[in-house]
Amino acid sequence: MAATDTPLHFLTIHQAGELMRKGELSPVELTRACLDRIADTDDRLHSFILLLADDALAQARIAEAEMLRGDYKGHLHGIPFALKDLYDTAGVRTTSGSRVDIDRVPTQDATTTARLKAAGGILLGKLAMHEFALGGPDWTTPFEPARNPWNLAHITGGSSSGSGSAVASGQCLAALGSCTGGSIRGPASLCGIVGLKATYGRVSRAGVVTLSWSQDHAGPMTWTVEDTAYMLQAIAGHDPKDPTSSRAPVPDYSRSLKEDIKGVKIGLPRRYFFDDDPSVNPEVVATVEQAVAELQSLGASVQEVSLPSLDYVRAANTVIMVCEAYAYHEPNLKTRPQDFGEIVRGRFRIGGMLTASDYLQAQRVRSWARREFADVLKTVDYLVTPTMTQPAPAFAGYDPTATIRGRSFTAPFNVTGLPAISIPCGFTASGLPVGMQIAGKPFDEPGVIQTAYTYQQHARWHETRPPM
Repeated sequence: MAATDTPLHFLTIHQAGELMRKGELSPVELTRACLDRIADTDDRLHSFILLLADDALAQARIAEAEMLRGDYKGHLHGIPFALKDLYDTAGVRTTSGSRVDIDRVPTQDATTTARLKAAGGILLGKLAMHEFALGGPDWTTPFEPARNPWNLAHITGGSSSGSGSAVASGQCLAALGSCTGGSIRGPASLCGIVGLKATYGRVSRAGVVTLSWSQDHAGPMTWTVEDTAYMLQAIAGHDPKDPTSSRAPVPDYSRSLKEDIKGVKIGLPRRYFFDDDPSVNPEVVATVEQAVAELQSLGASVQEVSLPSLDYVRAANTVIMVCEAYAYHEPNLKTRPQDFGEIVRGRFRIGGMLTASDYLQAQRVRSWARREFADVLKTVDYLVTPTMTQPAPAFAGYDPTATIRGRSFTAPFNVTGLPAISIPCGFTASGLPVGMQIAGKPFDEPGVIQTAYTYQQHARWHETRPPM
């Protein structure tokens, strides 16, 4: 039995790895603890679409044998993880949360899936998601929406809903989400965990079902910043199967796990992200303001910056997204529309009604935003904002169109392709998590990680777990 007072399912990747390296914990023991946690909680959380218990235990036994003979693969060796159900898994059903793909069984792993397995990770199963990474929560799709472990009456955010719920509740130590307008950072914020969208092209999307090819990102969701760094290390890097994959060298992200932001310049886009607006919760803003003050106390300087393109970026994100989604899904929308859920079918059809002019104007806004953000990031090192406009809404009375109306604090970084991370920075008076977003220059994941890690180690919000 592992020598730890922390329940095994609540260990971080870092903690579990240290115990396994010392021979005080086996991958089989850790995998069983996660499977037990899933058995105890998933009838309420609905995080998993498909559980691969037997396969996971078989892989854990292999990892255990490898460790016993001294063949240690690194930080992810023996670590149980799960995948949003749009990551292809060879021989294992991948549904994208839709009746359209309910029987789809890929013949190859996604590149990210293969890389996590090669790093020694133990795949527990496939996670719930909003249908085709856009529509939800929607009861007209085949699967029950995932629920928030901080309050089961509340949503997790989307579209990586099961990924947020599973990591936050201790069902797995890490997960992969996908992000087109905020679908990694949003659930991370609402579920009180860490979510990273790296620079566009940093992580391969080969074998990840497309929503919007020019805005889709794949990335990790974990409990801590260091765990996110370990996951990113495993999946980052060029992939010839993905034509948008960058050839930029991959640094050692573990070197960024140090507490030092003295002299760092933080840009605060106060207008849009922090100003008074009916769609923005003042408690969220106040919580992030306090976190910014703590960054200052740790040695960072803060200055306000102006980004006028923000008034148009959300619309550009949505237009590009639904146009590209319609192009991808058009054959099935024409031949089997009844198999789509009501929400996603309606949103995809909007893409079919927009014109080439609409799409090109959105791309012009994108070019403007990229230039403007690049200019601002010449004067500051990082941008800091709230991750979400609201804490997790309740299911009761929730309006799913809210996700495409009003402000989005995450979409600007999908449109520009800049790296952005969400980390916990506090709670509302009702006990719901609040996330702070830190974004940086292209391929400056090391700096984003170091800034987030410095704050995390000071604030210690990651030490508070959901009450369930």
